[in-house]
This record gives sequence, C-alpha cells and structure tokens, in this order.
Amino acid sequence: MPNKSAARAGSAPADRLVDEALRPRVTREVADDLAVDALLRDRAGKPPFDEAARLREAGLPALLTPPGPDRRGTDWRTACGVIREIAAADSSIGELLGRHYALSWSARFFSTPERADALERRAVAEQWLWGGSTEVPGAEAATEDGLTLTPADGGYVLSGGTTLAAGVQVADRLVLGGVGTDTGDSLIVCLDPERPGVTADAEHDRLGQRLAGAGSIGFDGVLVPADEVLGTVPRDEHAVSPFATLAPLVLRLALVHVSLGTAEGALAEARDSNRATPGRWPVPGPDESAYPDRPGVDPYLLLAYGELVTAVHTAAAVVESATEALARGLLAGSALGVDERADIAVLVAAAEATTCRSAMQITTRILELTQGAGSAADTLGFDRFWRNARMLTAQASPTHRLRDIGDHYLNGTHPPLTLRA
Repeated sequence: MPNKSAARAGSAPADRLVDEALRPRVTREVADDLAVDALLRDRAGKPPFDEAARLREAGLPALLTPPGPDRRGTDWRTACGVIREIAAADSSIGELLGRHYALSWSARFFSTPERADALERRAVAEQWLWGGSTEVPGAEAATEDGLTLTPADGGYVLSGGTTLAAGVQVADRLVLGGVGTDTGDSLIVCLDPERPGVTADAEHDRLGQRLAGAGSIGFDGVLVPADEVLGTVPRDEHAVSPFATLAPLVLRLALVHVSLGTAEGALAEARDSNRATPGRWPVPGPDESAYPDRPGVDPYLLLAYGELVTAVHTAAAVVESATEALARGLLAGSALGVDERADIAVLVAAAEATTCRSAMQITTRILELTQGAGSAADTLGFDRFWRNARMLTAQASPTHRLRDIGDHYLNGTHPPLTLRA
C-alpha cells in the first residue's frame, strides 16, 4: 500500500474539528477550493491523495460522529448536505466523502455500542478516512474472487480480492465483508490497509468518477485479530437485525446525494457559461435574429433551463423525504422494526430512481445548452458531469428500483433484509 503519511501531514488535529457554527463556511471553502481545479484534476486522473488531505485539513472526515466534549459531530441530515455540496464542486470527492460517512457507521450497525464508541473516538483523533464495502455474497456464491475468512489462532486469516469504487489508495481503515469458511456466515471486519499482505491497484482510464480512488485490493493470508471483527451477519435474512440492514441504505442514499450534487453543479456551471459567453441557441427558432448575442432572452433556452431546474427541484424534494426517513430510522437504533425499515427502503429507492433520471437528463442536456457558447463546452469540460453521472447511476437501475416500489405499493411486499446494495 502507498505511504499516506505525506498526505496526512496537513490533517486537522482533534481539537480543531469543525465547529457547528463554522461548518457551513468550512464546507463552502472546501467546495470552492475543489471547484477551482476540478477539470484539471479530472483530466490528470491521479489518486486523490491531495484531495483527501484537503478534507482532513478541514476536519470533514470526523463530521458524522456523535456530539460530545471532544467530538463536534453532527447528524445524518447535515452530513448529507455536506456530501451534496462537495459533490457539486467535485463529484468524485463527493463520492469519496459519502462512502466514508456511510462506512464510518459500520461499528454501530454490526458491533456493540461500546466497541463503536471506542472505534469512533480513535477515528476522530486520528482523522481516519474509511474505505471498503460491507456487501458480501452468500456462501454459495463465494469464489476465489471474493473474500474469505478462515479461523486461525487469535482471529482469522483474510484471503482473496475485491474491487472498490473509492478510497483504495487513500483509506486509513477498510471495512470489509467476507464469508467465514467455517460457518458460511458473513463477517464484517475493520483493518489497516498498510498491513503486510495487502495489495492495492488503482483503476485507470475510468469513464467517470476518476478521482474517487477506485481500484482492486487483494489479501494474501492477512491476519485479522478477533478484536477487529465488528460482527457476524447470519445467512438467514430473518435473523438479521433491521437496523443492521440500514447499512446499504445509508450508502445508497449517500450516493444519491452525490448524484444530486453532480446535477446541481452541472446546471450551475452551464448557467454561468451561458450568462458569460454570448452564443447562438444550437436549434434556431423562427425569431432567432432577435437574440443572437443575448442568450438570456432566448425563449428556447429559458424553456430548457425551466425544465431542468424543475427536474432538479423534484429530485431534491424526493431525496429530502428519504433523508428524513432514514435519519429517523438511524435514531431508532435497535428498536427499528421490519415495517419501518421497509418504508425507508422504498423511499430510498424512489430517491434513487428520481435522481438517476434527473442527473442523466441534466448532464446530457447541458452539453446542448453550452454548444452556443463558443468553445466553452470544451474549455470547461462539461462532458465530465455526464461521465460522472453515468458512472454513479450505472449500478442503480431506475427500472429495478421502480419495480420494487411498485411491488411494495401493490402487493405490500417488503424489500429483502439484506446487506447488498
């Protein structure tokens, strides 16, 4: 694994974590900083060591922790707002931060409150950035390409490999799900990626989300002490705690906020380009001679922006409803019931379906809206918004989500209690 000590040199100490009163300004400053060179960094496609250092310096990795004397944490709603604002400036870093926040709750989902509290205190003090995935295949699907945990003296031996969508080379801790070879149950573990036997390779030439730090990671007989096992997930879904199965919903909703932020960022940059650069609407209208150099009065351009703004507002409203429901579910903790979890899952699915369509509509349409602004579309790299949105939405098919929503509404069917996203 790469040495991250240099990248961590600018990390904020624990006593300089983001104060609630300063958080909006700090978030805005980080977003503005990322927006300045977002296009250049996207084209370079390097691992996000510098970007991770910027997040740590601002204290953002420690944001989603319980408030306390030495922890100025905040709630899930606020964290989602931060994800969305960062994603509007740089979609890749929004995903990196969103996945970090989702994974930072892993101990709460799978371990004891005492263990979760101790782990979070250390994570805050050391400004950890989390990476990994709690999604695991069933025992019958476990192959040499998956992760297995074999019992050994003092713990387990982790073997195999997996691919991750973010944080492969910059994460300070990995949360991973593997299949126990003795029971077939899924085990959730937390380990240091710099441990001997761990190898990581960045994924190059990605279509989008090039700075999220995607890649593959392998484990060659890596010892995992027993105290690094957060918990066990039984194969029988009926034996799984409804609260634990919020883990994939938290991740899915975090990525929804990334997609929504991407769409909002794309729309704002296209608007600024059209305002600043006179140009001709790409599809001439009958009275085109009246506004060749005044796009602000072009009725066709105004109509297009009206449609796109409405689309993003619609998505934002659905996402807000899902965010509120999930926040209530997280507060319920172990008292969360199966029916409540099902309702949350349906709202998250609705947010995914709506945002997926809006993000693709907006990021595709702005390529047309900026054609009339000379070479601005090429200079400002508007294609990156489409590429990022395509990468984010590829795994969240609106068709599948809408089918699940319809099945729940028509037949009362509950989405399965699963850790699969």
